[in-house]
Amino acid sequence: MSQQLIDRNADLKKLRDDGYDIEVRSNFLLIKNVPYVNSNKEVKLGTLVSGLHLAGEMTTTPDTHVACFIGDYPCYHDGSEIRQIKHQSGDQTLDKDLVVNHSFSAKPNGGYKDYYTKMMTYADIISGPAETIDPRVTAKIFPVIATCEQESVFNYVDTASSRAGITAITRKLELEKIAIVGLGGTGSYILDLVAKTPVREIHLFDGDEFLNHNAFRSPGAASIDELSKRSKKVVYFSELYSRMRRNIFPHDNYLDSQNINQLQGMNFVFLCLDRGMDKLPIVERLEEWGTSFIDVGMGVQLIDEFLIGVLRVTTSTVNKRDHVRTKNRIPFSDVNGDDEYSQNIQIADLNSFNAALAVIKWKKLFGFYKDYDNEHFSTYTIDGNVLDNEDKL
Repeated sequence: MSQQLIDRNADLKKLRDDGYDIEVRSNFLLIKNVPYVNSNKEVKLGTLVSGLHLAGEMTTTPDTHVACFIGDYPCYHDGSEIRQIKHQSGDQTLDKDLVVNHSFSAKPNGGYKDYYTKMMTYADIISGPAETIDPRVTAKIFPVIATCEQESVFNYVDTASSRAGITAITRKLELEKIAIVGLGGTGSYILDLVAKTPVREIHLFDGDEFLNHNAFRSPGAASIDELSKRSKKVVYFSELYSRMRRNIFPHDNYLDSQNINQLQGMNFVFLCLDRGMDKLPIVERLEEWGTSFIDVGMGVQLIDEFLIGVLRVTTSTVNKRDHVRTKNRIPFSDVNGDDEYSQNIQIADLNSFNAALAVIKWKKLFGFYKDYDNEHFSTYTIDGNVLDNEDKL
């Protein structure tokens, strides 16, 4: 089955997005797992088959209204045959490993305008009686659809984008390489969000182990066995998200002046480091290379038995960098006792929100979301529920 062929054709894609289990096999279109009733009034599953007429890689108007079926002859709920669509019965070999048992004829005035209309019509006729017997059955089963490496960075088809009609917009995020430096609470949530975009390669940098406290401020739910392994964070998260997508590269080291060249060639970098001192050489080199980046920060304090604080997102692009130093938008020192990380209180909901703000800004930079403000510095104050934008382009 070619997912690329399905993606190029609106009628085939709509069948897939509606949840039908479709397959293109040679010059035939199949819908599998179609429920029907047999003569014994039992609910069974069969396969609808239609010839597929193409002009190059584009579907044309179906050249015949006839469809075929693999299975027993479909019946009404009382076991009597659905005779109004009966054409002929008897095994017929259409292709290697494709033998059908029956053919149907249900011709509307003017014929079928596309394969979506044709296949949906037959599926509704055949499965209707089965749904009468068991309302839980349906031909729209939304199967998991695997992809090959040439088709997608994902291990299975991104039907979320296609169902929403935003596939073209999502392609704006097909960057070649991005990096996430630091996989603490916020960094791991950034990975969770970015992993669901079509970025070609995601590089992870962190030298720490994944321990109990990390599990309580990271996405997912680590098991005791996983925590007992004391895996490096980058290894744990790369294995976790490799279940969903390809090309996640773990680098189990801290970045410093000696190895910072590992970031060279990245299209974008997320900085999610706790220590301000570690950021300075990285920021200097990213600026030198002309690399855009986002730095995140979270300052939470315990005051009078309540938590208060501020979340920060600082953006630096080739079009605007002056605010980073002139306004001290990124802390580069850890010596001040009032430093935003001095207490290092991190909560999962705040980490995830900080990550979401950063990823939304990243998507704005690449045209996924409309950006009216073009802010390069934003803060969210917890106690007042206030989001402020500054340093606008």
